[in-house]
Formats: sequence, structure tokens, C-alpha cells
Amino acid sequence: MPDKASLKSQLLRQIDRRRDELIGLTGDLLRFDTENPPGNSRPITEYIARYLGDAGIRAGIHTAPGDHCNLLAELEAPRPGKRLLFCGHTDVVPAGDPARWDFPPTAGDVVDGYLRGRGASDMKAGVAGLLFAANLLNQMKDRLAGSIGLVVVDDEETGGEHGAQWVLAQGLVRGDGCIIAEPSGPLNPTIGQKGACWFEVTFFGAPAHGSLAPLAGENAILKACVAAQQLQKLFRMPVQVPSDLAETMAVSKAHLAEEGRGDVAAILDHVSVNVGVIHGGTKTNIVPDRCILEVDARVPFGLSHHNVMAEARRLLDALGHRYEIRPIKFQGTPNYSSPEDRVVLALLRAVQEVRGGNPVGVLQWATSDARWFRDHGIPVLQYGPAELGTIHAWNERVKVEDVVACAQVYAVAAVNFLLG
Repeated sequence: MPDKASLKSQLLRQIDRRRDELIGLTGDLLRFDTENPPGNSRPITEYIARYLGDAGIRAGIHTAPGDHCNLLAELEAPRPGKRLLFCGHTDVVPAGDPARWDFPPTAGDVVDGYLRGRGASDMKAGVAGLLFAANLLNQMKDRLAGSIGLVVVDDEETGGEHGAQWVLAQGLVRGDGCIIAEPSGPLNPTIGQKGACWFEVTFFGAPAHGSLAPLAGENAILKACVAAQQLQKLFRMPVQVPSDLAETMAVSKAHLAEEGRGDVAAILDHVSVNVGVIHGGTKTNIVPDRCILEVDARVPFGLSHHNVMAEARRLLDALGHRYEIRPIKFQGTPNYSSPEDRVVLALLRAVQEVRGGNPVGVLQWATSDARWFRDHGIPVLQYGPAELGTIHAWNERVKVEDVVACAQVYAVAAVNFLLG
């Protein structure tokens, strides 16, 4: 049996000594514009393939419909054993108005100890950490057992249909455990994610000359506005958290309070509801005969997306308006990995070894690619560097020290998982 302690110590020293390479890699990834939509992952995926090739790791690019590029690569140790997956996504949400940023969204620079740019926290710094850890692990693979699969996907920010979901459905990925480098707290990897229920509601009215409103016609926009308020009642749906998650739920709420987010802790065991998009009307002086709401609801542990859709219909029926409702994009049930699973314990031990403290897995209020791996029977958790308040916001950034520490955690977790 190889000396695990010596191997982990060597990996930690190498990452610290070569931190400038890691930060340079992260900056390079940030300088690619990979906003999704529209999605343009080919240049960054080809760059990653070259990086891995230079490190002696052969990578293949698998293109899903719409030219969504997904990269798969593998490190195989000389002795058989477990298979660990490292996963991350290259797409980012749109930066919005660049005038609202204090620096270019594709800056990729370091200022005052922070890497800056869209995707710094979600999640190009995490991807860079996985790639860098894989590079070093490949150089020491003769001291390992089993294998590591790299899964770098596109399309996470719009649902994963052409990313993680696609590569798994194609049978291209297998594993005994997976680490996704999504942003997290430094001592709190996420071991479960809420489900999702996105839906679209179309309201119907009757057109008339605008100068005759409200005495003529039926204004579909007004109906939609009333319905938007009505749908807020989804938050009140009763929820019974599964008994095996009760302790983790309590820890997760306490974690949010410790981060200064106790004001939103209740979202973990309630349905969230956001009316995110409204389309309606054809001209200012015409009473609108159609209006569409797009709604993002996240489903807590103890409910399903079917429950949420049924309650949405009940609430809308009570208004007496003519409408149609249909699911769109994200649809999924809350999902989690056991706190005692091998990959969870391997990463928690790694966090303790690198960062100290008392790391513990928590539940996440959002939805991610983790659900696709669990659908295929692969236990998974998420851990990555983040300045949480800047995710999906202007001026996204991440601390350099957190990027380095997370790369060290990935490397040590791989040793823990593969060598037991």
C-alpha cells in the first residue's frame, strides 16, 4: 500500500509551489466569453483539451446538438480500484450591462488578492482547480489505484440538457463517486439540492381599442399581474422533510445563519417562487389579448415537482381566468447523497486536512448538474471556491487563496477516495 500521507503531503506542496500556474490557468478560462445563452463553448473546450494534452492526458470532445462541446478525459492508475469523477461546467450566465461592472466581465486578472470576471466563482475557478489537480495526480498515478474521469460540460446554466444530462444519457460516463466544483462554503460542501419546477402560464383576453379600456376588451396583462401575486402562495405549501434529512436540514439552516443569511434559511424547506419573465401585448393602444408568465419554482425535500404543478393549477383556477400552463426547462425532484457515502467522507476528510475546522455537508437551495449523476446512480457532492455574494451578480470575483485551497482539497480527496 502506497504511503498516502507522503503522497498527499507532496501534492499539497506542489500546488502551493506552483500556485502561479493555477492562477494563470484560471485567468485564461475567465478570458473566454462563454455566456449561455447563447452558448459558445468550443473555444474554451479546445483550450482545455490542449492543456490536458500538454499534461499527458488525452481528452475527447463530444458535441451535443447545438454545438455544445463536452470534454471527457481519463487518468488510469496501474492497479484496479474505484473510479472518481471530477466535473465542472464552462458556461456562465450573461454578465448583463458591462457599464454596471467595475471591470470587464472577461478581465481574468488579479487585483487585491481576487481573481475577477464572470464565472470566477461560478465556476471557472473550480474547473481550473480540478484540471490542475488532475495534472498533478496524473504525474503521480503510479502511486494510485483505480481511475479518475474528467467531465467538463457545457449548458449547466440553462438546464444541462446538452451537457451533463447528455453525456450521461449517451453512456459516456461511469463512476463510483463524483465531485463537482460548484461554489460552496469553505467548510460546507453541498450534498443535496432542491428540485425544480419551471413553468409557463399563458393568459387569454380580448383585444379592443386602448382608448376604451377598461370598459372594452379583456386585458390579459392585468390577469397575469393578479396571477403573479397569487402564485406567491406556493411558498406556503406544507412540507414534511424526510426524517433521514432532519439533522442535515438543521445544520444547513445554521450554516446559512453563520454566513449572515439567516434571513433566507427558510427557503430550504419551502417552495421558492420567482416570476422571472413576462411577455404581453402588441401595441400601447391595443388592449392585450395574450400574456405569458415564466415562473421558476424550486422544490424542497418532501415535495415533488408534480406537487408544485398541481398546486399552481389550483391557485390559478381559483382566479377564474382563461389560461394554459405547461412545464418548461428545469423539472426535477429534490435529490441528495448519503452523508456516509465514500465520496462524501473522502472530500470532508480532505477539507479538514487542508483547511482545518469541522467540515460538514449541507443542503443547497438551488438546482445543479448533481441531479443527473444521481439519476444514474452516481453519488455526488459539490465543493468549490466562491465569493458567494457575487455569483450571478456584477463584479463577480473569488479569492486567490480559496482557489489554491480548493485545488488542494480536490487532490487530497482523490487520494482519500481511491486509496481508501
